Amino acid sequence: MRGDEQRQEEFIVLTSLEERVPADHPLRSIRAMVDAALERMSPTLEALYAGRGRPSIAPEVLLRAQLIQILYAIPSERRLVEHLEYNLLLRWFVGLPLSQPVFHPTSFTKNRQRLLTTEVAEAFFAAIRGQAEAHELLSREHFSVDGTLIEAAAALKSLRPIGEDEGEAAPCDGGRNPDVDFHGEQRGNETHRSSTDPEARLARKGRGKEARLCYAGHTLIENRNGLIVEAELTQASGTAEREAGLRLLAGPRRRRRRGRMSVAADKGYDTADFVAGARALRVTPHVARKKRYSAIDGRTTRHAGYVVSLRRRKRIEEGYGWMKVVGGLRKLRHRGKAKVSAIFTFTCAAYNLVRMRRLLAEPSSA
Repeated sequence: MRGDEQRQEEFIVLTSLEERVPADHPLRSIRAMVDAALERMSPTLEALYAGRGRPSIAPEVLLRAQLIQILYAIPSERRLVEHLEYNLLLRWFVGLPLSQPVFHPTSFTKNRQRLLTTEVAEAFFAAIRGQAEAHELLSREHFSVDGTLIEAAAALKSLRPIGEDEGEAAPCDGGRNPDVDFHGEQRGNETHRSSTDPEARLARKGRGKEARLCYAGHTLIENRNGLIVEAELTQASGTAEREAGLRLLAGPRRRRRRGRMSVAADKGYDTADFVAGARALRVTPHVARKKRYSAIDGRTTRHAGYVVSLRRRKRIEEGYGWMKVVGGLRKLRHRGKAKVSAIFTFTCAAYNLVRMRRLLAEPSSA
């Protein structure tokens, strides 16, 4: 028998967000890991607020909202708030009851200086990494390092000669997007700066590629499961990858005081300074060799582990692909190295959460 459509809305619905989310939904395991990380960060978050005054929005709510924006590739904070109005799943993850109104989008703006900082992002990243260590998902011996360019929220039209007064900017034809003719003009990081994001630098990845205003993101992964163990964002330069790579290696080196480690990398790291710096840290550099003037010799390449490392190092590209396609790092929305560094670290933590959910869901080989 055909049922009749209910056109009159019910007045009372006795339900909760916990009942509406399926027990096997992927966000449940991620929410559990996030809650454990935020619980560990509670003293750090407590120190950011005054002891008296009107209560603010809970920092845990804003941090979960920031994380859900990354996980679901939501393009803006205003769009995120719209999703929280009607999407019960996202509202449950953030921690907003049905009876509580959604906060205004400017809440992110007002709390950005407090919560969107490198210190908070690194504390959250370390808490997630600690859970991976507790579940024995991290290798302590074999790692891979690499870097990628992240396009800044600034256009080439914003480039101005260093020292030029802002009042001497390119003439505008009346529109918001002025015509700028820079053909034949030599532009470089030594002579020009962006008026939109002065900390961004012109860079390109490979020959034949156009130069863009970018930052450089660097990660160190462990080779067992491809989880990110260290992350850093710097200004883009020709030596940024190698310099940051040595700094990233110092983190696992401190946690593993004895024994040797290995690090895999592409040909860009086959330089005398990086190889010598890695060996000084008691790290064997499994770096892809250049055809000429290679700093790697038979002492390293003769071992079977060298070939295995070069094969496993390609997993680091999976993280960069996810962070750019899903995590929103294809084109930045924030300006300034401090904010971009915090977003990059949060996105690395989000990638680890996605990987850990899948790894912990897999049946044990034992």
